Amino acid sequence: MLKPGLALSIALLAAGCTVGPDYRPRAAPPAAEGRFVTPVAGADAAAALPDDWWRLYRDPVLDRLVARALTANTDLRVAAANLARAQAVLSEYRANRLPTTNVSAGTSYGDAQPGMAARDTPQGAVNAGFAAAWEVDLFGRVRRAIEAARADADAVAAARDAVRVAVAAETARSYVDACAYADAAAVARQSLGIAEDNLRLVTLRQQAGSAARLNVEQAAADVASAKAQVAPLNGRREAALFELAALIGETPAGVPHEAAACQAAPAPIAMLPIGDGAGLLRRRPDLREAERRLAADNARIGVATADLYPRISLGGSAGFLHNQDVSGGQSFSFSFGPLLSWSFPNISVARARIRQARAQGDASLATFDGKVLTALKEVEQALAAYRAEGVRRAALLDGVGRAQAAFDLADARYRAGSSSYLDLLVAQRTLIGARATLADSTQKLGSTRIDLFKALGGGWQTAQ
Repeated sequence: MLKPGLALSIALLAAGCTVGPDYRPRAAPPAAEGRFVTPVAGADAAAALPDDWWRLYRDPVLDRLVARALTANTDLRVAAANLARAQAVLSEYRANRLPTTNVSAGTSYGDAQPGMAARDTPQGAVNAGFAAAWEVDLFGRVRRAIEAARADADAVAAARDAVRVAVAAETARSYVDACAYADAAAVARQSLGIAEDNLRLVTLRQQAGSAARLNVEQAAADVASAKAQVAPLNGRREAALFELAALIGETPAGVPHEAAACQAAPAPIAMLPIGDGAGLLRRRPDLREAERRLAADNARIGVATADLYPRISLGGSAGFLHNQDVSGGQSFSFSFGPLLSWSFPNISVARARIRQARAQGDASLATFDGKVLTALKEVEQALAAYRAEGVRRAALLDGVGRAQAAFDLADARYRAGSSSYLDLLVAQRTLIGARATLADSTQKLGSTRIDLFKALGGGWQTAQ
């Protein structure tokens, strides 16, 4: 048995010896911290993305919808529960720094009792006991376990933030899509009105003998084609609204009326703040999660390494026994001393666990490096898609203006009898097609803008 002075010396040494590698945060590649490669008109690389990026739209309805989603979304409720569990696990590991205690008490009755000779008459006894033990964390096993649990809890918190980013982005996307499809359906109805006007005009001319039956059938076919464009757009709008209802924790019957009333897709009223690579790497929750997983696995190498060395505990116990018979005899006992547990010389299992922990750490490091590359790739892809759709929409907008002018001119000339119906029909089809393509581009531009905000990491970076 170790002497009390030696046991005290061991306890004092516990604070200064922790095996395993100390964690050093992984540095990002220097090239990743500069400005993004893809230039985009209307984007401000000097301004960082704000926490509540959806407020850039200056749309009170969108603000209220995102607030509801961040409160009631079921995926977020799951993420919050996972975080609460991880924090409880951390509390459990922290409790290992405290002594473990056990209290027992009881009574017994019979012909023979523990610690007493058997008698002819039954006898009773009262016994009580107390035991306490405290592990001397000589090699940092407990500290490394707490370090790993703390990093795990941080990783789960980052995973919850990643869900928040996704929920906010998808809520905004569903709302913007619903508005854009409503606008596109209105454009389709206007195009249907143009086709119906031309059908009435050519029908009158055919009845007057100045137009052929072929022209009437062609105009009627265009009416049917224009009418067929309206229903799919209404269906897509309804699907977006149902998606929005699920995101805010409602059934399909609970589609918000204010969202259903939207008829034009909102857009940010200022330049888009995108920041740079350094801000992105600090902001993206999935990168924070991967970094914290790496820190946890690094700490577990220390936990496994500590098993190579003895595990020492200081413990004590006390017991009391009282005989309830006429003699009234009683006894008291106690013990105190260090306890040593060590698997030496067979440490093959411990070394195998160290190799496992190191391999897991290497995998986590590779995962983190891959997440960095993926984050940068996603931002550049989102910037490229947003820029391309913006250029496309600008060209389509100019094309719609020219198609409208051509149709007005063809309509006036046909009414004046100076051009054929074929010229009017071609101009009408060009205008209807240009309007439909522009409406589709408006919806895609809004969606790619949300993709960009999502790739940039959304909000909650300030709290981190």
